[in-house]
Formats: sequence, C-alpha cells, structure tokens
Amino acid sequence: MKDLFLQKLTRGELSIGIIGLGYVGLPLALRFAEKHRSVVGFDIDEDKITMLRDGQSYISHIEPARIKAALDAGMTVTSDFARIAEVDAIIICVPTPLGRHREPDLSFITTTLETLKPFLRKGQLLSLESTTYPGTTEEIVLPPVRDRGFSVGEDFFVVYSPEREDPGNHAYPTHKIPKVCGGVTEACLALGVALYETAIERVVPVSSPAAAEMTKLLENIHRAVNIGLVNEMKIVADRMGINIHEVIRAAASKPFGFTPYHPGPGLGGHCIPIDPFYLTWKAKEYGVNTRFIELAGEVNSHMPHFVVDKVVDALNGAVKSVRGSKILVLGLAYKKNVNDVRESPSVHLLELLQARGGRGRLQRSVRAGVPADA
Repeated sequence: MKDLFLQKLTRGELSIGIIGLGYVGLPLALRFAEKHRSVVGFDIDEDKITMLRDGQSYISHIEPARIKAALDAGMTVTSDFARIAEVDAIIICVPTPLGRHREPDLSFITTTLETLKPFLRKGQLLSLESTTYPGTTEEIVLPPVRDRGFSVGEDFFVVYSPEREDPGNHAYPTHKIPKVCGGVTEACLALGVALYETAIERVVPVSSPAAAEMTKLLENIHRAVNIGLVNEMKIVADRMGINIHEVIRAAASKPFGFTPYHPGPGLGGHCIPIDPFYLTWKAKEYGVNTRFIELAGEVNSHMPHFVVDKVVDALNGAVKSVRGSKILVLGLAYKKNVNDVRESPSVHLLELLQARGGRGRLQRSVRAGVPADA
C-alpha cells in the first residue's frame, strides 16, 4: 500500500481531499491545485461551497482569481462526504475551540471522523492539521480507523501536521512556511512527508504525532507568554511615564538575545488566545500546573480593561465622562488586512465601553497599512 501511494504521487495521479475550507484548508487546497494535484474540498457550509463554485472568495486576503484558477485546474468543492472514498489523502482542517470552562472542544474533529468513517478505505493517508493537545492523534483519530479493521502503517496511514497559516502575511504564504509532520509509524511519516513536499518548500519530520502536536502548542505559547510579558511592561512603563515603544526599539538594537514583541489591546484570532489552554488542560492529567501560560492569559485578557481605563483618563482630561460620549473604535478584526473577528479584543473593548454608557461606533478598516486592531 505504501509503494502504491508513492507511485500514484510520483505519477501525479494522487487525489487529495481537504476537509474544512476556512483560513487553513482553503489556502492549502489552492496550493495543491496550483501544483497540479487533484483536489476535492469538503465543507458543511453550503454558502461557502456555492461561493467557491462561482469563483468567489469569502476570505479577504485570498483573491477570487486564485479560486478561479484552481477550479480551471480541476479542483472541485462539495458537501458530499461520500466522495471521501474517491481520494487517496485526507487532510482535516477543522476548528478546535475552547468550551465554556476553557476545556478543549474536539467536537469538530470527532464529528468529522464519524462522518468519514464509513467511507475510509485501505491505502489512504489521513492527516490532522487542527491544533490540539499532545495525544489527540493516538486517542481520538486512531480508534475510528482501527474500528474499520485497518492496520495503521500497513494498509492505512495516519500523520499529524499542524497548520501554520498567518493570514494576510504576504511574506509567508502557505508554501513558504515549513511544515512539521509526525507519523504514527515510519511508513506513515514517509508518506506524510512525501505528500506535503509536493506543495510545501520544506517539511520538518519529527518522531511522533505527539511531538508535532506539542510543537504547535509551544509555538503559540511562546507568543502568548511574550505578548503577556510586553503587555505587562507596557502597564509598568505607562505608570512610570516611559514610552514602551521607544524602549522596545532600543532593546531591539541588541543583535542577540532579544526578540521584539509589541503591546496591544489584547489577543485575538483562533490560535494565540486559545491554543495554550489545550496544554494547560492536558498538563493537569500529569499533575503539572502551567503557571506561565495561565499568568500570560491573565495579563492579556486584562488589556481591554487597561485600554478602557486610558479612554476614561483621556475623557476626564477633556472634562467628559464615558457615558454619553461618542467613541470610535477603529478595527474589528484581530489583526490588520484580514476579515477574521474571532476572539478579537476590539469586540470586547467595544462591549466594555458600551457597558459604561459610551455610544460606541465600530469602524472596520480595510486599507492596507491601517491597523485593524488599533
């Protein structure tokens, strides 16, 4: 089965099914199509399917021309999951949010696997890209595969390869971001690496799916903790009357040992505010308290309140109160040049101002160079 998969890949006959056509799945589908691979995109959202079939884009940084070119190259999109049986490689790119008590919500993954299960066949490769805690591939992905009677590493192959999309970052499109990949067996890893190498410039193999899962969490925890640090420094510097941005620029002149991070009104997007708590939850199973992660989360979640306090101070200086004042909040998305409002601190900021009686008006900027999270 392994050799047949590689032969089809080499001959350009391998078909790839990508499940979840959002900020991760759609760019990946387009990239494979641009590399002349047979691609079938799956999504449960019929509106997305209709827009894509019409050559339209619902993601601001993806041009309709790319979608039309992919369709002309043979890419198809569907909500009919029975077509999973037609593809040789299956890549799952579905959301992994947090529950109401900050516990991992893997319902999108489990529901997807249950939907796919009847249509899985021998010889396929299954790759999970959704961010999750170490152990998910072994605990959640493998059971339904084994229920079908497949032997993983012999007649069915499973890898974990975390997404690393940075929407709106034109310097690092999908194919230029190195792809980490961990396989359940050596054969699984070999096929996963071979598949992704056809579309991504560099693939980084690791020893196991758990190592790949932890890699993704470490990346985002690193950012969350350092953003928490610089946000706390912003509060301290503000109290001391020091311009934190001047300090960051000066510190960044050091050619080693310092990476500049910049303060903001909080964290946004589907990754940084959420992913670290997947490890916090899993670590408790091993009797470990992740204090850095939780402290960073506390600092970052406080930043909208800090911004509101600054607004109050500014209005007081003009002999005005928040109640009744017209307040313009520029930027709805969590970062510039995207239309993603998930976990956006701007939304929380607006709610806080309105709760104090402010007459908020939200202005979403779409012009390049104008911060969308100002």
